[in-house]
Amino acid sequence: MINWYEEVNRRKEDLLQDLDGLLRIPSVKNLETSGPGAPMGKEIGRALGYMLDLSAQHGFRTANLDGYVGYAELGGSAEDGYIAVLGHLDVVAATGNWTSPPYEPTIRDGKLHARGAIDDKGPTLAAYYGLKIVKELGLPLKHNVRFIFGTDEESGSRCMARYRQTEKLPIAGFTPDADYPIVHAEKGQINTRVMLERSVEHAPVGLEGKWYLHSFFGGGTANMVPESARAIIAGEAGSLGELAAEYTAYCESRGRRGISRIEAGQIILEMEGKAAHGMEPQLGVNAALELIHFLAPLSFQPDAERFLHCVETYLFEDYAGVALGIANEDEISGALTINSGILQFEPEGESFFYINLRYPVTDEASRILDTITKQVGKYGFAMEPPLLKKGHHVAKDHPMIGILQQIYQDTTGLVPTLLSTGGGTYAYHIGNGVAFGPLFPGKTSLAHQADEYIEVEDLLLSAAMYARAIYELANADYDK
Repeated sequence: MINWYEEVNRRKEDLLQDLDGLLRIPSVKNLETSGPGAPMGKEIGRALGYMLDLSAQHGFRTANLDGYVGYAELGGSAEDGYIAVLGHLDVVAATGNWTSPPYEPTIRDGKLHARGAIDDKGPTLAAYYGLKIVKELGLPLKHNVRFIFGTDEESGSRCMARYRQTEKLPIAGFTPDADYPIVHAEKGQINTRVMLERSVEHAPVGLEGKWYLHSFFGGGTANMVPESARAIIAGEAGSLGELAAEYTAYCESRGRRGISRIEAGQIILEMEGKAAHGMEPQLGVNAALELIHFLAPLSFQPDAERFLHCVETYLFEDYAGVALGIANEDEISGALTINSGILQFEPEGESFFYINLRYPVTDEASRILDTITKQVGKYGFAMEPPLLKKGHHVAKDHPMIGILQQIYQDTTGLVPTLLSTGGGTYAYHIGNGVAFGPLFPGKTSLAHQADEYIEVEDLLLSAAMYARAIYELANADYDK
């Protein structure tokens, strides 16, 4: 019997050295430096070249598809179909305050710190070394294995769109880019702006409503819970102080941090919330909705009131779409979630709220869109053409699922529960694809944050599981 962990440990220093070289490349998408063979920018092109050169040195067959995506292939099987492992080489920008430089990999207390350490260069190298071990042991493969290196996972997956143009999809595969045990379902997504249609006549200041909303803005990223919001309001000078006092009392009653200041006959109200990913809006505090909850009972000009009342009615403290009439859930992927990450009101400009919605795999986007259109229409809003992504899931009785569950249980002793996510991975693009690690249950992920890291022991343990998974998946039988 093969001791997969022992095989990984023999190659530990080589793995860490190769990973160090990859992590030192600041492969953030930059179209200003794009060119032939590097459509996502010079540095991403350099990262792809690094992995393809490494693969060629290790004896794999390699291919580069116009710089969008590349792959390394193992096996000489004549069987129709192949197994895929997918990792991405692009990373998000290294913002924030880092203890050590983000592109100078540093090990502290058993943790390898660098941008991309856990998302997704570290897991990619762990899985790549799994394939390398299978090759070096000379193990027989019923199906060929193709390791696909993507370059645009963080901002649109144009790499996989290019791959699908010319390449046949695999019969099964996994990406090491989520959580353990196994993420076998990804919710569908709807992203769109809901625009306020203007009144025929615009009410002058002071003629309608006690207050005049000059502007409102909250958020800035559609798939994040807004952590700040701001409103600028005009009114009678003698009333501004009273409004400031009311706002202070409101913030105290809600346990929120808000400030107000009076300048040039206007009051500026600011609200602080808590950011969270749009797929889990319940984990954050939406600063924009908290501020609107304060403003909605006040008297404003008609367009402002329609804006405030619509948002208050359908979005405040409702992450499941109950008020909109779209709430739904299933056993495969859980409950629908809705987040509004950008909200804006300008009397003479665009006024809208952005919808970032994740719906169960058994639901239909058409049902949701029709219902939202009817509801927001009551307040004079219209929806822009949405960006849609269908849900994805692999049935629990698929041969791949059982193999990965057994590997996880044998390695960790933990129950191999099937998971779902509101996010998206490369698994979506290959049909029978799942996400397998690298984050173990109970562990914290600093992906996309300062001081991102992966625990070295988790990296090695993952590599061992990936090696076994590649070998067993490549020798399994699949329905044609």
